Amino acid sequence: MRFVSWNVNGLRACLTKGFMESFRDMDADVFCLQETKMQEGQAILDLPGYKQFWNSAEKKGYSGTAIFTRVEPIDVTYGIGIEEHDHEGRVITMEFDDYYLVTVYTPNSQKELARLAYRMTWEEAFKDYVCGLDKKKPVIICGDLNVAHKEIDLKNPKTNHKNAGFTDDERQKFTELLQAGFTDTFRKVYPDVTGAYTWWSYLRKARANNAGWRIDYFLISNRLDDKIESATIYNEIFGSDHCPVGLELK
Repeated sequence: MRFVSWNVNGLRACLTKGFMESFRDMDADVFCLQETKMQEGQAILDLPGYKQFWNSAEKKGYSGTAIFTRVEPIDVTYGIGIEEHDHEGRVITMEFDDYYLVTVYTPNSQKELARLAYRMTWEEAFKDYVCGLDKKKPVIICGDLNVAHKEIDLKNPKTNHKNAGFTDDERQKFTELLQAGFTDTFRKVYPDVTGAYTWWSYLRKARANNAGWRIDYFLISNRLDDKIESATIYNEIFGSDHCPVGLELK
């Protein structure tokens, strides 16, 4: 099974920047999107062989997730079942025979950490949610988690230490999620690789200089670790300020 996850930072814009060609080239069985910034039907995607599932934010042009899958899910749910957290289209969960797949667009803590307190509440709720699923069957989590976990995961850790996405609080919550029974698949396969990023600012030629952050992930229940065939960062693919990430499981 090949899974791909991509924060497209506005799917309608990405469609004008080669999205369909990239979609076909990656040839995923399950393709997950974050930050679609649209309501279902605002763009028509012709994806033969795929079923489409959308979770759009109530606020138009904001947030949102989608999953396109060749494999028929047993069940699909939207959000995490908590009113406070389910207005921004941030989570879709699919149940398959042997696992759950959860795509997530974690809230950004924003400038001056204006939303950090909410982010901490979200993190606890999301961890409880995926741990509840994990008690039933293994879980694959993918998406933009809006945190670089370790100093190796961004180009300039010292100057970004207290910025959104690299605060001690956010990094600790990511650590706690892993400690609850999940594996960062890219670091499992490539524990020491540097310069492996998934997001670059549009400013100061950041992508050309590879001054990036690794904030897009595939996490899996620890008991799936021996199923990892490959973990990929598609940094040659453009169309967004993020690049896609991939996971193949045996």
